[in-house]
Amino acid sequence: MKRSTSPTDITQYLAKWRQGDQEALSKLTLIVHDEFKHIARSYLRRENSNCSIQTTELVNESYIRLMGQRSTDWQNRKHFYAVAAKVMRNFLIDHARKRKNSKRGRDFNFVAIENIQLADLEKEIDLIKLDDALTLLEEINGRQSRIVELKFFAGMTSREISGVLDISEITVKRDWLKAKVFLYSELSK
Repeated sequence: MKRSTSPTDITQYLAKWRQGDQEALSKLTLIVHDEFKHIARSYLRRENSNCSIQTTELVNESYIRLMGQRSTDWQNRKHFYAVAAKVMRNFLIDHARKRKNSKRGRDFNFVAIENIQLADLEKEIDLIKLDDALTLLEEINGRQSRIVELKFFAGMTSREISGVLDISEITVKRDWLKAKVFLYSELSK
């Protein structure tokens, strides 16, 4: 049975947890667990069949990394989910790098990116190459990079992203299009 919680509840639990309240962490965990599973499933659906990560592993590892950031000055629920998307991205990149290193010259770990696909872009790309392109995009336009991160790694809709970033949905869509063009250019090199 899913509880009805408001964004204010999450923000309050984050503040209490930061102050050391372990009960607040337990309540926060119950609230966000289903959302984390949804985000993980959304990402893994785009992953190719050779993916060695299961939803539970992605949720647990990402959550453990996120909980290691207790000292973060959590501003609100939106900030929490934005950081969660970044943590999940970092875990997936670390995993892809480990697989690449262990393969010693064989093919890289590829990821399907239908939502980023433009015209002739292949249906699968190297996750590490995507991370490099996103890092470059972040230097050029941080907001566009965050939009890609939330859409691709957290599986959020444009409407959800507009709420997280406090910008209009049309701005999200415009920045998403610009980011896709940039990524297409970078990943085609």
